[in-house]
Amino acid sequence: MTKGNRPPGKTTIAPEVLVSIARLTALSVPGVRRLALASNDINRIFHRGENEGVEIKVENDTVYADIHVVLNRDVNVRDVSRSIQTQVARAISNMVGMEIGKINIHIEDIDFSPVSES
Repeated sequence: MTKGNRPPGKTTIAPEVLVSIARLTALSVPGVRRLALASNDINRIFHRGENEGVEIKVENDTVYADIHVVLNRDVNVRDVSRSIQTQVARAISNMVGMEIGKINIHIEDIDFSPVSES
């Protein structure tokens, strides 16, 4: 077999990589204050920070995500949610080349404290 005719190897992507991509992308969307705890499950309380705010499921090489966010005050919730969906889907697709199923956005709260200007 010549060098050009070799079959490609297999690439495996750890779920934590997908979580990191989704988390960082969601946090970069204007209007997102922070990620929220994904559920009230007692086990999540003891493992805070690990996957906080992002749940990823991969089925048949298709990525499904649930992202739990707290938004800033005075934002259009629908526009910010759609922006999160679009940007997370694009980031995962571009970075790892996987198909995107659904990106579900869960608005857990609105933060009414003043937005700090950095």
